[in-house]
Amino acid sequence: MRQLRGQERVITANRQTSWAFADAFVAEDEALHWARDRARDAGLRSVSPGTGAALRLLAATTDAKAVAEIGTGTGVSGLYLLHGMRPDGVLTTVDPEPERQQFAREAFRAAGFAANRARFIPGRALDVLPRLADGGYDLVFCDGDRLESLDCLAESLRLLRPGGLVCFEGVFADGRTVDSAAQPAEVLRLRELLRAVRESQELMSTLLPVGDGLLCAVRRG
Repeated sequence: MRQLRGQERVITANRQTSWAFADAFVAEDEALHWARDRARDAGLRSVSPGTGAALRLLAATTDAKAVAEIGTGTGVSGLYLLHGMRPDGVLTTVDPEPERQQFAREAFRAAGFAANRARFIPGRALDVLPRLADGGYDLVFCDGDRLESLDCLAESLRLLRPGGLVCFEGVFADGRTVDSAAQPAEVLRLRELLRAVRESQELMSTLLPVGDGLLCAVRRG
């Protein structure tokens, strides 16, 4: 990706092994395995254990009470977020497919979370997010349509309190983001997202090499 500054390092076999070890380091319970199986059956891609653990840690670090999630899936990322949030925290999760949310609801219940710990809203992210409260969230996790990434970033900045976190999953796009070959529109949009976050005066950002890339940024106070 030419827009990114600095030298891109070649990913060696040793580094790939290290990433695999980082994912294997995370122990997952039965509820997570069940949610992963449902995602696999539906042909959905879940966050990796390493990405999930990073989300759990970030939720815990921010002492998150209110989290918004774009892309419920079958509940894998939601489980990690709930495990990191405060015991009285509420996860608001948005997905255009209500049947996926039903799987997530079952997974949350199996993990021991009370029904009032999660608010499920079916619908497109850009239709739902404008209805959520300004400055009412500690963390926003985006794992939805990559073509909507920039719009979701704008909505996330409105939703976050000062000091809150926004995270985007899948920004490596299986290595295509840094590939100089011609790329589809969704990869070009990810490049625009990375540039916008990096250059924003409102954000302090980092790119974590877990899973398929986790872009994280804190909204400055």
